Amino acid sequence: MQAPAAAERNKGPILAVLREYAGSGAHAGPGAVRVLEVGAGAGLHAAHFARALPQTLWQPSDIDPQALRSIAAYAEAMQVPNMLPPILLDVSQGWETWGGTQPATLDLLVSINMMHIAELRCTEPYAVDGQISPQSNVDFDRSLRQRNPAWGLRDTALLQQLAEANGLHLERMVDMPANNKSLIFRKQ
Repeated sequence: MQAPAAAERNKGPILAVLREYAGSGAHAGPGAVRVLEVGAGAGLHAAHFARALPQTLWQPSDIDPQALRSIAAYAEAMQVPNMLPPILLDVSQGWETWGGTQPATLDLLVSINMMHIAELRCTEPYAVDGQISPQSNVDFDRSLRQRNPAWGLRDTALLQQLAEANGLHLERMVDMPANNKSLIFRKQ
């Protein structure tokens, strides 16, 4: 079980945002809200969120076999009944290849810390209207682009345009700790 410090540090603030969209669970039974987490990484978030949101049916996924093993270890160790076994998912491929998971069957799609390390076609901190701040995010963007030119902080205006072209609208941008943001997109 991998335990990234950033995942541990951010799980509370992210859960607060998720509660607004997945509900409190008081009125819904188990599995009432179907969630696909794209790029679940170590699995710490998946296990934490599934346990805190018992009304969800949480499907973690990742493309990295090491991450899939860590997610499975979290699922086994924490015994969260509403967390499904992780699936291999490559979001650079069409949803038809997503192992039977179809977008129409989902209530929420969650992606944490992925936009800046994925090619834009797969589309943290973000650039807002072309501006990156503070300096730590400028430095982070530079280091990402040096490692892979397809990586980097994404501009929220560009993400909004891409979302609208695909039937989504930016409903809300939530400020998070450490100069990060949560972007909430909803079907139009």
